[in-house]
Amino acid sequence: MTDFFRLGLCITTNLGVFTAISFITAVTTVTPQLMLPLVGDLAPPNRRAAALSIVVSGLMLGVLVARVLSGTISNFVTWRAVYWLSLGLQYLIFILLWLFMPDYPATNPGMNYFRILWDILLMIPRHPVLVQACLAGLLCSAPFTSFWTTLTFLLAGPPYHYDSLPIGLFGLIGIAGMLISPIWARRMTDQFVPHFSILFGLSCSLVGVCLGTYIGTFNVAGPVLQALLLDFGNQTAQIAQRSAIYTIEPKRRNGVNTAFM
Repeated sequence: MTDFFRLGLCITTNLGVFTAISFITAVTTVTPQLMLPLVGDLAPPNRRAAALSIVVSGLMLGVLVARVLSGTISNFVTWRAVYWLSLGLQYLIFILLWLFMPDYPATNPGMNYFRILWDILLMIPRHPVLVQACLAGLLCSAPFTSFWTTLTFLLAGPPYHYDSLPIGLFGLIGIAGMLISPIWARRMTDQFVPHFSILFGLSCSLVGVCLGTYIGTFNVAGPVLQALLLDFGNQTAQIAQRSAIYTIEPKRRNGVNTAFM
């Protein structure tokens, strides 16, 4: 379904239609949130954080690499080429999943869809750790998404005046922080309580915001440091949160992940 609507993004010439299709595409892109609980099911408890960190790194790297590719490609050709490339990659992923991903059995057969939705709502008052993870996830995700959403306007305006190519290449900076997180997850998150990694990730994000706010007004080192610390801090905290919540109802990890998101 996502690939079908993405085709509309490639060919439409109306801004209203483009906006509507973008919304529908975002709503129907659920595959990443299905992969994370599956990894939580398959990974042994003592390696769950490390396994989750690999998948989360892939998801976050996709966001940053997309910025690099779109900024680079649109500097030389029309912006539609980026959407056609995205469409082709989506179909390639679909084919690879169809060929190589095993068909895992359902964990809760016989439960209807509306019962599942109702049970997801009831999970929140039942599990305080899920509420804590939701609040911590909000505090981590808000500065992360705000930074990467507004970074283009910051770098395009004074005092930088960058064009689309260096702005796109800025995503390479965040990749460094992503690559460190799996190492942290294996050495620290899997060995200690998740709260330690959550607090550490939040602290890194806070330091990154402070540095970016004060240094970024006159030197590009501010956004660089903020990108590194925000990406590492957000991913570290997210992995620890998921590692904690996936232990509360092992048979309902998809539902737990839905409540968390």
